[in-house]
Amino acid sequence: MRRKPIYVKLEIRTDMDTLWAYTQTPELHEQWDLRFSRITYLPREQEEQPQRFRYETRIGFGLAIAGTGLTKARRLEDGRRMSTLLFGSDQALSLICKGRGYWIYTPLGEKISFETQYDYETRLGRLGRWFDRTVFRPLFGWATAWSFDALRIWLERGIPPAASIGRAAIHYASVLLLTLLWCWQGLVPKLLYPEAGELALLQASGLFPGWERPALTLLGFAEIGIGLMTTACHRKTWMWRGQAVLVLLLACAALAGSPELLKAPFNPVTLSTAMIGLGIIASVSGRDLPQASRCARTPTQAAKGGKAHDGVDL
Repeated sequence: MRRKPIYVKLEIRTDMDTLWAYTQTPELHEQWDLRFSRITYLPREQEEQPQRFRYETRIGFGLAIAGTGLTKARRLEDGRRMSTLLFGSDQALSLICKGRGYWIYTPLGEKISFETQYDYETRLGRLGRWFDRTVFRPLFGWATAWSFDALRIWLERGIPPAASIGRAAIHYASVLLLTLLWCWQGLVPKLLYPEAGELALLQASGLFPGWERPALTLLGFAEIGIGLMTTACHRKTWMWRGQAVLVLLLACAALAGSPELLKAPFNPVTLSTAMIGLGIIASVSGRDLPQASRCARTPTQAAKGGKAHDGVDL
């Protein structure tokens, strides 16, 4: 099966020289690109020669993948700029054996279209190709697109990539915790073990006389649905406002039927406060986060917003 090159394109509201500096200066490039932990330019004898560089990517557990590359920049007659590169690694740990790609910078009035396409060969034969096709290449493409949008936010809004990464970690951790809380509250005390206390609370409220058990079952499925929606709609402001209202309503209903719950060490007030607090954190930290989906991922998709590049001779 033929490999599909990774393609990413995004329009950034900045000028050509600024974008060029942030993408061609190693100390700046390594700050926004998730694919690289460190980039170092190597000495060259003449300015006209292609620039050699060394890159390193930390993958956790004290391990790092290192490689080398060659890049050359040039200006095109139509006002665009281009940077082509070759890269590769001799490490057996690196799935990528060697590859090539390009960056193209196209002026569009107050914006610059920043476009890349690259491809690479893998190690480990059929197993390596299968892993690349199913896991690594989609993840690498997502990381490229996310990084492009992180760069856009840095240039347009002045938010450094390190801050974006930190806020993203806080946001997704909050979303995950809320998802787990909603699903747990819907599944365990309402669907699996209603006799442990939830059924008695609903009976004490007097809301559904004679229908408490089916009502509790519906409520359990509804809470699981809210948990799943928390993940799917975590970028929507209405999600967090709606959750806060629902949490307050559920807490008030429980306390109205059983006021003595306020004396319990774990009660509706403590749980509701924690969930509303997590919702506020998720809402605030979710503003101006990079999104890979803002980027065009195919030349055809990019062409809908303008002329797509027809290829580069590397």
